[in-house]
Amino acid sequence: MLDDFMTRATLAGVGTALAAAPLGCFVVWRRMAYFGDATAHAAILGVALSLAFSMPIFVGAMIVALVMAAAVTLLTGRGYAMDTLLGVMAHSALAFGLVAVSFLSGVRIDLMAYLFGDILSVSHVDLAVIWGGALLVVALVAWRWSALLTATLNPDLARAAGIDPRREQLVLTLALAVVVAVAIKVVGVLLITAMLIIPAATARPFARTPEAMAAFAVVLAMVAAWIGLQTSYQFDTPTGPTIVCVVAVMFAVSSIASTLRRAG
Repeated sequence: MLDDFMTRATLAGVGTALAAAPLGCFVVWRRMAYFGDATAHAAILGVALSLAFSMPIFVGAMIVALVMAAAVTLLTGRGYAMDTLLGVMAHSALAFGLVAVSFLSGVRIDLMAYLFGDILSVSHVDLAVIWGGALLVVALVAWRWSALLTATLNPDLARAAGIDPRREQLVLTLALAVVVAVAIKVVGVLLITAMLIIPAATARPFARTPEAMAAFAVVLAMVAAWIGLQTSYQFDTPTGPTIVCVVAVMFAVSSIASTLRRAG
C-alpha cells in the first residue's frame, strides 16, 4: 500500500497535522506566532548544514531550530523588543541558509522543495521520520499538558503550584523544533507556521475547552491536508501552498460563522 505515492503523501500530511495542530494551540494562546516563524526560517540553514556534513535533513533542521530558540531565549530582555529580535534572527537565519546552500558543490538540491514543501516525493524513510516526530510531539504535549496549560494561562499560579514556567517554555521549544523538522518536507519552511497557527485559530471560536480546541484543530488540519492534496493532484498546483490555502479558507468560513453566531 505504501508503494503508492499518493498514499505516502496522504499519510505524511496527516502525520504533520497531528504534530502541528496541538502545538499550534499553545502558539496561539501564548502569541508565539513570530517565534514559530523564526524557528521555521532557521531550518533552511539546518538543511544546508545537513547536506554539507551528510547528515539526515531532520537532524540538521532540528539542531538549528533548537539553537535559534535557545538564542532567542537568552537574548530576550537585553535591550531589544521581542518582535524586533525575532525579525532580525528569522530573516538573518533564512538569508544565511540560502547563501550557505549556494556554496554546496557536488550536491543537487531543489531549494523550492525545502521552501514550499514537496509532499509528493515523500519516501518510506521520510514517512517514518514524520510519524516518529509526530508521535514524539503528541506524547510530549500529552505528558506536560496540565503544566503547559497552567504556565500558559497564569505563570504566577504555575509557580505557586510548583511548576517552572521556563521549563515549560523549554518543552514547547523542543516540540516546536521537532515540528519544524517534521513539516519541512510537507509544506516547507515558509509555510510551516501557517500549519501551526491557522487550524488552531480556526478551531478557537467553536471550542469550549482547551482540550476540545486541540482536538478540533487536529481534525481540521488533517481534513485540510487531505483536501489540499486531492485538489493539488486534480489541478496540478503546488501541494504545500494548496494545503495552506485550504486551511485559510477554513479560517475565513470559521470567522464568518462565528461573527454571524454572535450577531444572532
